[in-house]
Amino acid sequence: MFSERVPRSLEPNRITQALRRTRAAGRRLLDITTTNPTTAGFDYPASLLSYLAGSDGLVYRPEPFGLDDARKAVACDYSRRGLDAKTDRIVLTASTSEAYSLLFKLLCEPSGSSVMVPVPSYPLFDHLTALDGVQPIPYRLDYDARWTISIDELERSWQPSVRAVLAVSPNNPTGSVLSLDEMHAVSTFCAERQAALILDEVFADYPLTRAATFPQTATRALTFRLGGLSKSAGLPQVKLGWMLVDGPDQLAAEALERLEVICDAYLSVSTPVQVAARELIAAGAGVRQQLLDRVRTNYVALQSFGAQYSAVDVLPADAGWSAVLRVPSIRSEENLVVDLIERDSVLVHPGFFFDFPHESFLVLSLLPEPETFNEGVQRVLERADG
Repeated sequence: MFSERVPRSLEPNRITQALRRTRAAGRRLLDITTTNPTTAGFDYPASLLSYLAGSDGLVYRPEPFGLDDARKAVACDYSRRGLDAKTDRIVLTASTSEAYSLLFKLLCEPSGSSVMVPVPSYPLFDHLTALDGVQPIPYRLDYDARWTISIDELERSWQPSVRAVLAVSPNNPTGSVLSLDEMHAVSTFCAERQAALILDEVFADYPLTRAATFPQTATRALTFRLGGLSKSAGLPQVKLGWMLVDGPDQLAAEALERLEVICDAYLSVSTPVQVAARELIAAGAGVRQQLLDRVRTNYVALQSFGAQYSAVDVLPADAGWSAVLRVPSIRSEENLVVDLIERDSVLVHPGFFFDFPHESFLVLSLLPEPETFNEGVQRVLERADG
């Protein structure tokens, strides 16, 4: 009766079961996996959402790509990162997840096409591809002091059914950013095979060191750069994302013509958030600075704590909200995470959630309040080191 796009088995795993028992017992749990900025102790201006109450939001003006002023505001915001974005190449969406769905509809045939997905990476891609009937083909990132994309690995994983390569920069959870050479190589790889490049840049506003850079370069392939207010302004509840269509002019024009048909069928972005987009982007800068200060502070603390435990490595990261620990393989990641929940009252993610190539990795968020983060990290390190 039900579609196979949704998993047949929805039984909770051991980690979820342990988490439920701990919460049911009323024990205080240090959650260092949280990625919801609205519950992480940041100071949001009380007037921030008042921009949604303007009278212009009462008038419905359906535009497939979004209202012109909102698209101009997004294009202007790209200039902060040195990218010259044209307004007519901006497409508004309700979220980055929806942007992926629109692009899968644009590029892929149902039950016949595939996209290449980096691993390790965010597990949401498995669900998004399945829901649109697209086959994900994983390609592994190489690790040698930093995580990188290997063109040799792309070659080995390539199949004729591939319509797009997904690249995430900064990657979630590794925090790696594509170098200029990697960007050029991946773009060339896609262009030579007539595949699109989908470049997820939602964490690009959060370099963990002042030396981290985000190369901006012309791309040879048809490229879709994804972003949104959820991360850039810490406003996941506002539901405004976007894509910038980049690459050769003719291909971009053809893509936009077809995207217009798809977007016109959904018209998902609310009018009030479009009317308020310019003010939300501007006001969100203050929240973004708080987020940046927090993740940098927690990352420095993590490195300092990690240096005290010789058996645990804090893997280097360029940017983003996550960090990765490599821990001794004296027990499975699952057993370690369950122990941390039940014996130490602290929650982290196991590496296999993100499809790391082998044991043993732990993934944690850099977003929690420092007091919670510091206490949780020390419990994790003591348990993992032992």
